[in-house]
Amino acid sequence: MLCKAVLCKAGAKENRRSMRILLLNPNTTHAVTDLLLAAGQPAAAAGTELIPLTAPRGVPYIATRAEAQIGGAVALEMLAEHHRGVDGAIIAAFGDPGLMGARELFDIPVVGMAEAAMLTACMLGRRFAIVTFATALGPWYQECVELHGLTGRLAGIRMLEGAFRSISNVQAEKEALLVDLANRAVIEDGADVIILGGAPLAGLAEKVADRIPVPVVDQIAAAVKQIEALVTLKPRKATAGTFRRPGAKDTIGLSQALAARIEHRD
Repeated sequence: MLCKAVLCKAGAKENRRSMRILLLNPNTTHAVTDLLLAAGQPAAAAGTELIPLTAPRGVPYIATRAEAQIGGAVALEMLAEHHRGVDGAIIAAFGDPGLMGARELFDIPVVGMAEAAMLTACMLGRRFAIVTFATALGPWYQECVELHGLTGRLAGIRMLEGAFRSISNVQAEKEALLVDLANRAVIEDGADVIILGGAPLAGLAEKVADRIPVPVVDQIAAAVKQIEALVTLKPRKATAGTFRRPGAKDTIGLSQALAARIEHRD
């Protein structure tokens, strides 16, 4: 009887921990959203529901500062439309487009995939390296590291050169080359931890971890666990400081949901 009582109590606690999390892809490629969901769901606690969203407009994958600005604006629109009825959100593009604005505007916790991966890496070693699939991503990722105040923990950013056939299959196409880059980052850059960065590489960490001699962080798994932790901690929404919600302001031409949020009609 005691065992049953303990199990019932544990089950009740598990039910109380259930949560709904937006998995928001600011890119327009649905196949990448599918990759993110497939890699993120196994990391989620029992009762956590990941709700995938793909950008309705923008670019197939964000690789430059200009594209990140576009993706960030679309991410804010998506959050404005869907933030009601969920407990938190993940911005599932590695450079975290729109993250800081989202934290200003919305009451739910929002984490960025890059931020989550880097903070997790900092708990596993002194210096981390980011390994990614295209040279265009390097400057944007470097600025993302700086934005989060982690430049001193960065061992380096390694990028593949050359074209790839498909953004949704780039991890399979370039797997061996990415592993080689990661091992070079360990040997030549002194990296204690590797992050395979970029939404199209979601799930690759688990597949190649035994071929890299240091911990390999899966970016979306880290984001799922970080957002679950924040939702569980129930932080209050700031009413002071730099992330308090901005005052109401008139808008022209924005989506209805985002305009309502900025004008304080939501």
